[in-house]
Amino acid sequence: MQTVERLNSLMQHLRLEAAFFATQMPGDVADLAALKPERISALVLCVPTRLDPQPFERIQSRLLMISGETGLSADTSQRAHERLAEARRHVLRGYDATGWSDVVAERTTEVAGTIYRFLAGTSERGLSPPASRLPSAALGAGRGTHAGLSYRIEGQGPTLILMPFFLAPSQWRPALPELAQHFTVIELGGPHLGGVAALEDRARTPTYQAMFHTLVEFMAPTAQSRILDVGCGSGALDRLLASRLGPAVRIDAVDVNPFLLQEAENLAVECGGRIRFAQASALVLPFADQTFDCIFSVTMLEECDADRAIAEMVRVARPGARIGLVARATDLPQWWNLALPPEIRAKADVPPQSVGAGGVADASLYLRMLSAGLVDLKVFPALITLDDPEGPIWRYREDHIIAQLSPKERATWNAARAAAREKGLLVQTHALHCAVARKPAS
Repeated sequence: MQTVERLNSLMQHLRLEAAFFATQMPGDVADLAALKPERISALVLCVPTRLDPQPFERIQSRLLMISGETGLSADTSQRAHERLAEARRHVLRGYDATGWSDVVAERTTEVAGTIYRFLAGTSERGLSPPASRLPSAALGAGRGTHAGLSYRIEGQGPTLILMPFFLAPSQWRPALPELAQHFTVIELGGPHLGGVAALEDRARTPTYQAMFHTLVEFMAPTAQSRILDVGCGSGALDRLLASRLGPAVRIDAVDVNPFLLQEAENLAVECGGRIRFAQASALVLPFADQTFDCIFSVTMLEECDADRAIAEMVRVARPGARIGLVARATDLPQWWNLALPPEIRAKADVPPQSVGAGGVADASLYLRMLSAGLVDLKVFPALITLDDPEGPIWRYREDHIIAQLSPKERATWNAARAAAREKGLLVQTHALHCAVARKPAS
């Protein structure tokens, strides 16, 4: 079932003709905007870092884009506004929004106030279908699950559906008290939306699983090993590892993001007690020195002080323990199997340059591991191939390219895409830096 079908089914379940929507990830609501625009009374895109403007052309007069003043969200929203001239923009001055920024926690009053004023204004000006109010029966239910989407309801007034951010730890929670004064707020979650959907989709990719298989082979854990995953996200890799090592394994999995941890726990119910999730920063791991036999971290070191995080992993590793690290490779080109002219190929070859201050997303990962005192370094850059253009991780990466294209270039891209898909050759490949090293025995 596609996301648009899930959203439509949920709205029918709750007896909603239309609603306000807010999200960071345009791909989650793009098909609803394109195919059922009457369902969207107004839409807020809050610091999107990937945005294909075309699906939103029919609702641009009731679209607000909130962006940082600098960084990916600023560039993305500015380019989209050139295509969606009737949309409104609000810039968070002095703010650089990344894919993992906790924007609602850091700019609560400004974000909540901007959303309220915009949504109230669209209603007053009659620009959109009126947002439905939930029937009393639905209000009494408070929370539930339908069509694979979990929902939580609070407040009163016209309905505002809040969809998950990508990696923001606080999600929408800091703004809920203010928003619930004006709207019936429905927070959505589950494995089919937001960052969880992207992480789960990525972990199902055969080449991604092959990369992780190699990482595990080099770490060589056993069912008796103490294992730690730093930055576990949705827990997808922990579930793969638990399945591989059997019922006796015990994995500690930590993440700074409480939203992702809750989703990870929900998804890992079938694993019983084999995975223990806990909220923790990679910079201050809540474990004693020399605790673990194997430690791994996959695409987390881009978002924090990488050297401090690596030092913490070394601290909690036992002498002789192996540490496996994976980071996105922004220093290597990505590849789309499309027949493109050079000017478009030049844009498509460059991967998203998303790395925070102190983070690592290049080959310096290997030197950093050696500088932290690790030895016996095994380096194996990996290529990840995506071939499901309907999947969230594909859409997330393709939207980054489309956002940079002019309407003429977009038409060229679409034609090349269609031709490759007809031949069964529509694939995308990008690189990761991967390595495993050992903590010296003494």
